[in-house]
Amino acid sequence: MRYNVERARQSVSESPRTQQEASIPAVDGRRAEVRRAAKSPWTQRSEALSVSDRTASDDREISFGEGLASIPERLLLAHARGKVLFIVGAGVSTAAGLPDFRDLVLDVYKQTDGAVHGVISGLSPEAFDLSGVDLSNLNPQQVAEAKRFVRRDYDVVLGMLERRIDEQPRGDSLVRQAIATRLRRPGTRPHAIHKALMRLAVRGEAVTIATTNFDLLLEDAHPSVQTYALGGIPRPGPRNDFSGVLHIHGALDRDKSRTSDVIVSDQDFGEFYLRRRIVPDFIYDAARLFNLVLVGYSANDPPMRYLLNAVAADGTRFDDLKDRFIFFGASKREPADLEDWKGRGIAPICYDDANGHEALRKSLER
Repeated sequence: MRYNVERARQSVSESPRTQQEASIPAVDGRRAEVRRAAKSPWTQRSEALSVSDRTASDDREISFGEGLASIPERLLLAHARGKVLFIVGAGVSTAAGLPDFRDLVLDVYKQTDGAVHGVISGLSPEAFDLSGVDLSNLNPQQVAEAKRFVRRDYDVVLGMLERRIDEQPRGDSLVRQAIATRLRRPGTRPHAIHKALMRLAVRGEAVTIATTNFDLLLEDAHPSVQTYALGGIPRPGPRNDFSGVLHIHGALDRDKSRTSDVIVSDQDFGEFYLRRRIVPDFIYDAARLFNLVLVGYSANDPPMRYLLNAVAADGTRFDDLKDRFIFFGASKREPADLEDWKGRGIAPICYDDANGHEALRKSLER
């Protein structure tokens, strides 16, 4: 079924049917029941909003229950119209037992350089310098890497390590082999959050979600969906051919004998963000068509530094960028943390991150 541009332009007020509903044929007189079953919980909630003209308030939020996230009304309505694109970060896969960027770097050093690993593995995640740390067993290059690690420049750390032990980045470098070994650890299964996100990614006949993760847990949560990575990602658009799990930083091949292009080092970010512009061009196009919703990111993640500041700057020059959101987990809402996200042009959706981000899971499943 081809995407109907005119239908997409119609206001929801003109037709109560979403694209999801329009794509479902009548079968045995049970069309209404099939429609209800196909709608995501978010779509059902948005259709229940008592908004006479079907327009959303910029500041009104809909509570999903005590202790859960309160979702902006305008985001719920955008989702009902198929105008939301979720972008998934490493924080989602940590719930399934995979490492975040810091722990991934630690694991790479454990596999490749025991001397540096012995130093940085003993550092607190809150440490900001190497004061009092014995560095006598490290050479100047290793000390420089340890200093970058404590500054949380994890992409730079991996770049420095790869240049030191592999001389130049390549798909079969020791650093990239170590990354693949860790992320392919047997027994890893999709978390409930992966499954909830894949349900929310349904746009009519298409399932579309983006991620900076290399693992294939989103695909495992929805086996029929296609995988696309880096230059193979379809250009953002309203048609159904803009679909699949879109790995904007690359994806590991299921065949362990094959290497994959992935963005892990500072050189990689320079190549794919600045030189080839594959990732920025994708995000800029997507931000004009969809409300971007980030899940599983922290303020210091390299994608935040390289990407979203640039998108926010673009927003000062163009008025057609859609609102951007992030699910922000914290045990206590600190005004400064919220303003940090707002200053990047992203609206934070807060939830309590206790009990393994259980509130996030419930908020996405409601």
